[in-house]
Amino acid sequence: MTIKKLKKWTLITSVCLFAAAPLYATTLKLSHVRPEGATIDVDVRHFADDVAKATNNKIKIQVYPASALGDYTLVQQRVGLGAVDMAVQPPSSSVDKRFQIVYLPYLVNNWAEAKKVFAPNSPLRNTVSQLYAKQGIKVLAGWPVYFGGISLNKYVANAADPNVKKGIKLRVPPVKAFQLTADDIGYIGSPLPFSEAFTAVQTGVVDGVMGSGAEGYYASFRDVTKYYLPLNTHFEMWYLIINQETFDDLNKQEQNALMTAAAKFESARWESAEADQKRNEQLLVKAGATILPVTDQQIEETSKIVRQKVWPVVIKDMGAKWADGVLDKAIGTH
Repeated sequence: MTIKKLKKWTLITSVCLFAAAPLYATTLKLSHVRPEGATIDVDVRHFADDVAKATNNKIKIQVYPASALGDYTLVQQRVGLGAVDMAVQPPSSSVDKRFQIVYLPYLVNNWAEAKKVFAPNSPLRNTVSQLYAKQGIKVLAGWPVYFGGISLNKYVANAADPNVKKGIKLRVPPVKAFQLTADDIGYIGSPLPFSEAFTAVQTGVVDGVMGSGAEGYYASFRDVTKYYLPLNTHFEMWYLIINQETFDDLNKQEQNALMTAAAKFESARWESAEADQKRNEQLLVKAGATILPVTDQQIEETSKIVRQKVWPVVIKDMGAKWADGVLDKAIGTH
């Protein structure tokens, strides 16, 4: 081949390769809190695939499971600063105490109420989006996780009766609402970091755990969960978030691709979440746990006690005027 022909061939090849590839590609780092292969991990990777296809691979999302980029509180701060691009996780009330509004125990009591109160464009969703926006973060979607319950390492008589003192210590997250709830429904709340919880149950420092649901207990506590009480203590909602400046730097077509994929990500989860909760409860059973019976009446009675005793304390901590306004719009009179 002559030098002239070689140069011509090289030029044609370069043009073809350039035409076949995106003009540029952006890789976004996305953090979540569960291990690889968990339901959220699978859903997030489907979301990433949808974004890549919709943008002809101009936007690629690299998933970091199992809090590989830091715990959710730290990651939220990093998303606000742009050090981490995206995340799917619970909001951190240590960053802004008003985020406690979504953790109010018995804010909703069943799936029908949850689908209404936590829905896209609902008053509560708009409030969450506004709180994130103050940190330079945009909410793309929600991901309903489960209703919470109580994991027990020993049998407790009248476990679902909120009027009976059980004398049982429960590890609760270092969040005021959880400790007060445990105390006011007959347990003894012991705030401990998540990293210490399993050992605390294993060594008998506490007799159980509050603050998660069947999926979380199966993932992290199945070896010390002998009984599970599905008391619907709280509704867990995670949010798909992105650094606002990162989102703004994308062109309109790319932004639309993200929003469309995010809407699909959320709607698909609403369709499967309740069944997924039941599936995880059965996984606990297969792992050796017994599901303790709970009636709707017991949930209603527990909810009434918690709203009367726990809510006023948490609402005051958030700022009563602000919190009352949000709750009135979200659920009506409380």
